[in-house]
Amino acid sequence: MTAAQADHAGARSDIREFPEGFKLDTPRVEDGAAIWRIARDSKALDLNSSYSYLLWCRDFAATSVVARDAEGEPAAFVTGYIRPERPDTLVVWQVAVDDAHRGQGLAAALLDGLSARAGEELGIRFVETTITPDNAASNRLFASFAERHSVPIKREVLFDAGLFPEQGHEPEVLHLIGPFEPPARPEH
Repeated sequence: MTAAQADHAGARSDIREFPEGFKLDTPRVEDGAAIWRIARDSKALDLNSSYSYLLWCRDFAATSVVARDAEGEPAAFVTGYIRPERPDTLVVWQVAVDDAHRGQGLAAALLDGLSARAGEELGIRFVETTITPDNAASNRLFASFAERHSVPIKREVLFDAGLFPEQGHEPEVLHLIGPFEPPARPEH
């Protein structure tokens, strides 16, 4: 973990080590195309327009993260936003790791880094995401995230399959994770 990552982690001991050779960073507009390609190549995510990833890197950079490889290129990302009705809740929209970098713990490290930063800077106490029942990798990722941070996780169907216009879309199950303890404030 770099000094900057340690600063983000504060006193939290539940932050996963960032894999060697990668750097936690805030996405920039220039990363939009690479993030779109990673999402497309994942074959698991609902692919949004390339334009939406550019907007995400501009408008939601404070609630999103990328893992940069040794050359500074995005190797993985997590996109998120603050839920307007619940300003203490970070909604994780998408998580993806480039195929060449899978199996190194990048998704978990990014999720830990983003939640620590959002807790410290934005006062986030809950993380929400939706996952389809057939997405075993994401279900494992978020279950282990809750376990690692010793916080509860509640699951309920948010959007039933019948709400989607296309045939065959599975229900989206809401995972509400938290509450996280507020970050420790340094004493003066």
